[in-house]
Parts: sequence; structure tokens; C-alpha cells
Amino acid sequence: MPIPDFQQCMRPFLSAVSDGEVHHFNDAYEKVCEHFKVTDEEKRQLLPSGKQTIVKNRCGWARTFMKKAGLLLDPKRSHVQITKQGLQALKKQPDTINNKYLREISPEFVEFQKAKPKVTSSDQNNKTEDSTDPLERLENAHLEIQSSLASELLQLVKDQDPIFLENLVVQLMHAMGYGGWSKESGETTQYTADGGVDGFINDDPLGLDTIYLQAKRYTDNAIGRPDLQAFVGALEMKRARKGVFITTSRFSKDALDYIEMIEKKVVLIDGEKLAALMVEHNLGVATKETYRVKAIDTDFFDDV
Repeated sequence: MPIPDFQQCMRPFLSAVSDGEVHHFNDAYEKVCEHFKVTDEEKRQLLPSGKQTIVKNRCGWARTFMKKAGLLLDPKRSHVQITKQGLQALKKQPDTINNKYLREISPEFVEFQKAKPKVTSSDQNNKTEDSTDPLERLENAHLEIQSSLASELLQLVKDQDPIFLENLVVQLMHAMGYGGWSKESGETTQYTADGGVDGFINDDPLGLDTIYLQAKRYTDNAIGRPDLQAFVGALEMKRARKGVFITTSRFSKDALDYIEMIEKKVVLIDGEKLAALMVEHNLGVATKETYRVKAIDTDFFDDV
């Protein structure tokens, strides 16, 4: 079965601490995983941010929502304990505890939810009760915005001439920290006689470690094995060990297989990855808005 959403986690989490004792959050979390038969692989799945696992995040929000409704309390850091209201909820709700039920029994929870955006009619047609926790909604929205931005960015790069792309890849390598010892540590080659390479990065001041670059502005056609063989041949002529081949399109399977067979280190960057790297390293983009997600600093209260 799929990973349970945070509302599905509510009753099993509450049941895990139904003896009235103080429990560590991780112990209750493990019991929820056992209840839903969550596999080790599913336990390792991360949120888009990569900073927390999906299952533990959902259990955390289940705990937070039930705490707001008075079903749980946290007597000390990372611990939970069921309340009388929580025990009553287990008796009255043998199958499901969800946001709808919490709103029915707790005015405090209703106040807590007033900060949520209003649900549009189209959202109500899709599902009557939002099953995604707030952090996941925020991260998924950010992921959607980033994906849309990367797609638009790649199209803009494709619309430029080939010389623009050649200059871009040198700037990107600098932005990623290669050749950072000097702004002049990398440049494009002469366009009409580039010898099979479009640019290079001297990764140290003496030029002992040089990375050669190739850039192909294609709209649809995939980069095939012959293109890569030509680039590797150019690296051989320059006695180079490292190369980066960047395209605005994609690489064929034959090309990918070829790179795995050769001794030289050649990194392939397709259009999708190129756009993602530009976004990540703020090349051709600017920050429009910044939202900070804050959490309680428990050390602050421990020091009081």
C-alpha cells in the first residue's frame, strides 16, 4: 500500500501511546510504521527538500494536529503522552481520526486551522479533505515553481545563438566553483577553430588541471555516440583527462553507454540538468520571494 498520509497516521499514532505513559516520539513512529507495514525502502523516502523522511514528517504533523486538538501533550522534548480527550477519541473513533473529527471536538483546533488558505471549489471537487500536511504542500508547491522556472529557462537558452551557450557553460562552471581562483581561469575557444572543444576551465593557477568543455545547442535531436567520440578525440589531442559535454537537448542511450566504456572522465549534462544547475547556482535567475520555515528552538527553553 502507498505511504499513509498524515491524517491516516493519527489514530495509529494515538493508539501507540494509549497506555497513558510517556513515550518517545520515535517509538510511536515505529509502531505506526508496523501498523501500516511500511517497508525499509519506504521509510527512507525523503521530502523534496531531502531533509526529512516522508513517513516521519507525516507522523510529526499527526502529532502536532492532535496536540492542537488536545488529544496529546508533550511533557518533555521529543516525547508524547495521551490525554483524557485522546482516550475518549480512541473509544468514539474506532476506525479513523482526521481533521474533520478534530474540528468537531476542539474549538482550539478550529482556531489553529483558521490560518490555512481557503479551499477553492475546484479543490473541493478533487477531494473533500486535504490529506497533505502543510510542509509537504509548501515543498511540493516550491518544486512545481522550480520545475516551471527550469523549463522556461531552458527554452530561453535554446532561443539564443550557439555562442551564447558556449559563454554560458563557462559562467556555469565558475558559478559551481570550478576555476574559482580567478575570473580569468576559464574562457571560450575561438569559434571558427576550436579544435573540437568550446571552452576550458583551468582549475588551478598553473593550469595543471584543465577541464575542457563542449556545448551543443540542439532543440530536439539527441546527442549520439559520434558526437562524444569526436569530443573524446579532441581531449586526447590536448592530452586532457577531464571534459564536460553540455547540451540543451538529451543524450542517446548509445552515447550514455559509450561514456561508461572509456577511461577518460567525461561528465554529461543534458538540457534538464543544465536548467536545474542554472537555477541552483543563480545563473540567469533572480530571487523573487523568500519564505522562511521556522521551528521551536528547544535549546532556548532548556537554558532558561
